Amino acid sequence: MTPTSGDSALAPVRLARIGGDGIGPEVVDAAVRIVDAVCGDRIEWVEAEMGWGIFERTGRALPEATVTILAGCAGALFGAVSSPSHAVDGYRSPIVDLRRRLDLYANVRPLRAGAIDAVVVRENTEGLYAGRERWQREGEVAIAERVISRRATERTVRFACELALSRAARRGPSPRLTVVHKANVLRLSDGLFRETALEVAAGFPEIEVEEQLVDSMAYRLILEPERYDVIVAPNLYGDILSDAGAALVGGLGVVGSANCGERFCLAEPVHGSAPDIAGRGVANPVAAVASAALLLDRVGLGNAAARVQEVLAEHGAAGPRTPDRGGGGKTEKAVADLLRRV
Repeated sequence: MTPTSGDSALAPVRLARIGGDGIGPEVVDAAVRIVDAVCGDRIEWVEAEMGWGIFERTGRALPEATVTILAGCAGALFGAVSSPSHAVDGYRSPIVDLRRRLDLYANVRPLRAGAIDAVVVRENTEGLYAGRERWQREGEVAIAERVISRRATERTVRFACELALSRAARRGPSPRLTVVHKANVLRLSDGLFRETALEVAAGFPEIEVEEQLVDSMAYRLILEPERYDVIVAPNLYGDILSDAGAALVGGLGVVGSANCGERFCLAEPVHGSAPDIAGRGVANPVAAVASAALLLDRVGLGNAAARVQEVLAEHGAAGPRTPDRGGGGKTEKAVADLLRRV
């Protein structure tokens, strides 16, 4: 297991590992083992905490100590968070909070299997997830404000366009950008997203640009997923489309994601904390490993990221399957197979 050479960083890259809740610690530990096998001593890992578990212990889901640790890192690998479905005084999702505090404005979720090779880029800081909710009549009528800004849209779409160009440079086919909205109904908010997205995309003449209404996009993504390249959407639309797309490529257990800003990347598997299987040793580590590959690429270790992707492809083709993929393999068996292929 020889460390990958040829990457830009010479000194070790400092990354945080944050297990979180449920199966999070298990899959993060698995991903760290694969990364270390590929990178050798190129990574310096530091521990940090956030999630529902630490909130129950301390009253803070995102401790300031964690924010301080992350300020000294190039990125982090996060497992999962268990958030209650009912209101809890003092609690807010730490991952949503962290995205805002570190200005992680673009969420990247690749969808890759067979002829499918697409990536969903969602705006990551506003939309309905801005969290502006209020009672108009308590217990009877609730109001949620949806926030779309030109600034947030511009930088997310620019990120998506640059990603499309870099993917084309590696893969060969001409880049394509699909702008998803519902401007025919939400004329102000989605209208601003659409107008801004098309203005930004016009600055990238090499990219073929198309539009899709979000409901039509959901249908077409399922019907012909292989035709898509980079899909860019407001926060909620991107979240739903990427989860739907995960069903086409093997399920949530194999899809990674990265929350990207100008100076920091927080990578996390798309699956949740799965408390029903936590501690049973059957969690699929692939999504966390795929997230780690995205993290490596963002922090300048592109060769190592490519090697991890190769290992994942080999494992997916012939490796043992965990129960979420219809097999009987344990987490440790999957990790051993991944390590064997490094």
